[in-house]
Amino acid sequence: MIKSSELIINADGSIFHLHLKPEQIADHIILVGDPGRVELIGKLLTDIEFQVQNREFVSTTGKYNNQRVTIVSTGIGTDNIDIVVNELDALANINLSTREINPVHRTLNFVRIGTSGGLQDFLDVDSFVISQKAIGFDGLLNYYANRNSVSDLPFEEAFKQHTGWGKQLTSPYVVDCSDKLLSKIHRSDTVKGVTISAPGFYGPQGRVLRLPLADANLNEKIESFEFEGYKITNFEMECSAIYGLSKLLGHEALTICLIIANRLKKEANANYLQSMEKLIGLVLARLTS
Repeated sequence: MIKSSELIINADGSIFHLHLKPEQIADHIILVGDPGRVELIGKLLTDIEFQVQNREFVSTTGKYNNQRVTIVSTGIGTDNIDIVVNELDALANINLSTREINPVHRTLNFVRIGTSGGLQDFLDVDSFVISQKAIGFDGLLNYYANRNSVSDLPFEEAFKQHTGWGKQLTSPYVVDCSDKLLSKIHRSDTVKGVTISAPGFYGPQGRVLRLPLADANLNEKIESFEFEGYKITNFEMECSAIYGLSKLLGHEALTICLIIANRLKKEANANYLQSMEKLIGLVLARLTS
């Protein structure tokens, strides 16, 4: 039995942070960073069952193409993903009353829809990038046993050697997306890429305001890195933890991001709502097809 200190249940029977109950989540779960995006996607659903909010975690479940879909906002960062994915897995695979693991595993389909900054000149602003691989700069997966079993170790080693990875930095990990979800969502209108999940928006992504960087040339090394035909395409802040935890827990996961800026070209689109709405429609249609 899982102790109450490890799995905290609220007085109403919901799980600690998300305030959700097991019967409220669908097998298809769309993860978004921005709580406001839950309402944007929710407008496209029918038969809305509920909406619940606690802190940055906003959740709703409805139907699209007559299939149940849950939308959950995670807020920013892999630390929040640790909460969200573990709690959604607990809702699917742990009996909250007895605190016992369910005898039959339930697999969830996680699709993150986000925004991102491009790192290659062939990546246009407003393009849609699927993270075929995610590189975690955050170190989250290194706290869990068996991280090597779900990681691309040769890719990790090649990346560390190419960048001269600093000893004071957390060791990066590399995890692939779900082949099943990739085949459902990837078409000619999406680009497959390699995404870095950074543990911050400024220094970890090479931005300089008043603080200098430990390695001022790191972004140039990232942009020039290539391994077995893969090049790093974009920065964001959540994907690696979604992939790593999903692999360890037996779920399917995929991230697709709208490129709202290209760091190499110095281009940006601050008014990206129309492109985001197009991406949302694309994901919903293909996920539920």
